[in-house]
Amino acid sequence: MDALASSPLGWLCMGVTALLGVTMLHVAKRNPVEKANVLVWSLLPALLGLLSAAVLGAGGGLVVFCAVSLFSSVYLGGSVLLPVGDKAVLITGSDTGIGHALAKYLDNLGFVVFAGVLYEDGPGAEELRRTCSQRLSLLQLDITNATQVKEAYLKVSEKVQNTGLWGVVNNAGILDFPADGELLPMSTYRRCMEVNFFGAVEVSKTFLPLLRKSQGRLVNMSSMAGGIPLPRYAAYGASKAALSMFSGVMRQELSRWGIKVAAIHPSGFQTGIQGTSELWDKQEKELMENLPADTRQDYGEDYILGLKNYLMRIPTYCNADLSPVLSAILHALLAERPQGLYTPGKGAYMLLCIFCYFPLWFYDFFISKMLRTSEAESKNL
Repeated sequence: MDALASSPLGWLCMGVTALLGVTMLHVAKRNPVEKANVLVWSLLPALLGLLSAAVLGAGGGLVVFCAVSLFSSVYLGGSVLLPVGDKAVLITGSDTGIGHALAKYLDNLGFVVFAGVLYEDGPGAEELRRTCSQRLSLLQLDITNATQVKEAYLKVSEKVQNTGLWGVVNNAGILDFPADGELLPMSTYRRCMEVNFFGAVEVSKTFLPLLRKSQGRLVNMSSMAGGIPLPRYAAYGASKAALSMFSGVMRQELSRWGIKVAAIHPSGFQTGIQGTSELWDKQEKELMENLPADTRQDYGEDYILGLKNYLMRIPTYCNADLSPVLSAILHALLAERPQGLYTPGKGAYMLLCIFCYFPLWFYDFFISKMLRTSEAESKNL
């Protein structure tokens, strides 16, 4: 240890250790919730560096110290959250599901929430009025209506004024009727693209000037079906894949202004996106009326009519606990270095890895096996 203290490398090692310690203490002070986590990952490089210096000498200790410091810096940058303060966030599709739960969650954390709803007098909006604080503002916002998007922008900009808007969460989306791509009418493809993609793009483009002021966050709610091909989700998956690609491009282009962009690819969660039985009947009728006679014969009447049963079973395969999705969105909004892609939920990351790193024939076999298993289980219920 005497040799360490007397060598220039030793002094450099201790100086950098002290600098890192002061920096991390400052970070811990700003983030009291993460204080223990920050301090552990701050002390680790110093302790390992000093131990290595005693065993390997000053040069070896400095190398170990730098390597562990780099790892700690990357880890802390992803785990430490910025303070909520008076940050304002716009959420689309807050009537039900993830958007509704997120509005409550962020309001409870102290955010200024602008909750866009399709029905301003609907039960979802009424519940938000009843249960949330005065910080939350409800906005009539059909994201496919350019006039309503512009009116929402004027209302939000009037409230946030010079501080800008910290975050936009493009959550609003529709599933429509899951069926084989050949069976789906073109109106289904157009509806999915209009809401899930064009609506999100319209909102993003409109509110980006406010995000630029705050160097804020753009968070797009895509889907596991937007990253991997899944049978019966041709229309929905294509629209979500377009949204994911849009997110990636915007992440690159908006970085010059300090705006960070993230896409969320959750697996199955119970959000109510599949709609109501009345809607299913309407969509099934539309599907049947648009089918050519030879296509109907090739697929078979029983198979086509059984698609509604598949739609009705979707919630049984989904997780009712939305907390993994809410935590991912919060991290995307507040992390110093947020991820570009989040995959909350069971199986989301695993299926993405199989699709990306395994031969396509294996992925197709794996998915077809899963589909056959789920159909067999449903017949036994």
